[in-house]
Amino acid sequence: MKKTITFILLLLLICSGNSYNVYAKETPPSVSADSAVVLDAATGQLLYSKNPDSAYPPASTTKIMTALLTLENTNLNDKVVIGKNPPAVEGTRLGLYPGEEMTVRDLLYGLLLASDNDCAEALAEHISGSMDKFAVKMNIRAKKLGAENTNFINPTGLFNENHKTSARDLSLIMRALSKIPEYSKIATTLSYTIPPTNKSTQPRTVWNENKLVQKQSMYYYSGCEGGKTGYTIQSLHSYVATATRNGETLIVALVHDKNKTFFPDSISLFNFGFNNFQLVKLYSKGDVVTTYNKNKLSVPLIAASDFYYVKEKDDKSIPNLKLKNENLSFKLFKAGDVVNKATIYFKGTNIGALNLLSGVSHDEKQILNSDIIENMVIKNKYIIPAAILFLAAIAVFTIKKYIF
Repeated sequence: MKKTITFILLLLLICSGNSYNVYAKETPPSVSADSAVVLDAATGQLLYSKNPDSAYPPASTTKIMTALLTLENTNLNDKVVIGKNPPAVEGTRLGLYPGEEMTVRDLLYGLLLASDNDCAEALAEHISGSMDKFAVKMNIRAKKLGAENTNFINPTGLFNENHKTSARDLSLIMRALSKIPEYSKIATTLSYTIPPTNKSTQPRTVWNENKLVQKQSMYYYSGCEGGKTGYTIQSLHSYVATATRNGETLIVALVHDKNKTFFPDSISLFNFGFNNFQLVKLYSKGDVVTTYNKNKLSVPLIAASDFYYVKEKDDKSIPNLKLKNENLSFKLFKAGDVVNKATIYFKGTNIGALNLLSGVSHDEKQILNSDIIENMVIKNKYIIPAAILFLAAIAVFTIKKYIF
């Protein structure tokens, strides 16, 4: 019995002694939303998913697409003249007046902080002239972002059975929006006062409904850079938010939540992502990735951009790359030209591609002086006609270069 107890104590000591160095992957949290994801913003990789492509009515989380199109197509100081339709919209309203003049900035604060539907419609009309034309623009932009399970009918999120999106798609829209600095500035503001206008003598103050940015809230989340809630009776609750910690940005999206637990669920999902996964920079722009060596031609191949990947924190696996099969011996290029592409694999999965630039120039003179031409002519009589044609092509290229 004494030996058994000693053995158990020793085993516990061994197991606990190194626990602070081990990043054991946690069990993913349970959330009540019917569609949910955690997306790494740098790579677009999903770190968690629950029915990621199931589409539901998203309510006012729709407004992140309205905000994206506004920030992409207007200036914050642009003047907007309110038409007759926005003041009559259903749901939450700032209280706009027909003919009222207001800046895009003021309307964005009303849109993102207080979720005002009249602000959404005013911005839509300002950008596209009508709600229908703006919806077309919304759907075109969604498809460009890879949102394949999305169909927008209006800029507000007011219920329509054909107005739908999924958690994955919502996260892709937030990914694009979060790259615009003006968005985070607006979305993390706790309150904003809209000054008097030509139609309103009184200032109007809007308050941020996103509890993850409110320091006094029990749901405050350090690093949250913005979020948007949504609710209608038919659509239920939805939420999307972005947060950054230690240089890594994650996006959480929850769609169709009947229990209204999206704030605590989002915190659980953010913690799961940050605790268990790590963003790693594999190459920086300008790094020499590898060197092309063939036929006595040596070409440093340089990363055209930064390349990141995400891994579990306890994973020691290393990515590998596969170059496109390119023969550079007969190609003309300058230093800095794209001459190849590397496909990056991690644990057997394709995680992206990286354009490769040449670190040197390769001109006609170098080709003509290369051993490969000599070998073609001397060692293989059957390639002589091809060699002659190739040399003729080089000559024509050179003459055209200097004459034309």
